Amino acid sequence: MTIQQRIEEDLKIAMKARDELRLATLRLVRSAFKNKQIETGKDLSDQDAVAVMRTMLKQYKDALNDFTVAGRTDLAERQTKEIEVIEGYLPQQMSEAQVEETCKIVIGEMNATVSDAGKVMGAVMKRLAGQADGALVKQVVERLLKG
Repeated sequence: MTIQQRIEEDLKIAMKARDELRLATLRLVRSAFKNKQIETGKDLSDQDAVAVMRTMLKQYKDALNDFTVAGRTDLAERQTKEIEVIEGYLPQQMSEAQVEETCKIVIGEMNATVSDAGKVMGAVMKRLAGQADGALVKQVVERLLKG
């Protein structure tokens, strides 16, 4: 079962259970999938669907930060719950230690210096293929190259 099929099934379940938050969140995800399909002109693969959800997740986390800074705890709580719903469909992320190990290997293979940070980032992100957050990879790469 693809991610899109799973979301469609869970959307029906949420509708029957009258789970408004889950239902609204899954409708937004489904809408984002349809928009991406229209944009690309082809059906989405699971990898494409994950990329769409990761983009949504980043936007939601940015909004959560804004709500928290503004003192809007009601909106921050809802945003947190929506983030949890979306994260439930994404593959498990690598730990910082696992990311660091991969970064060390790539840095060693490339014999990289501080000025090669962008190249290292690209190689690590390609190797990890969505299993790690880009911000975490950037942080680890910069720390290892400066260290």
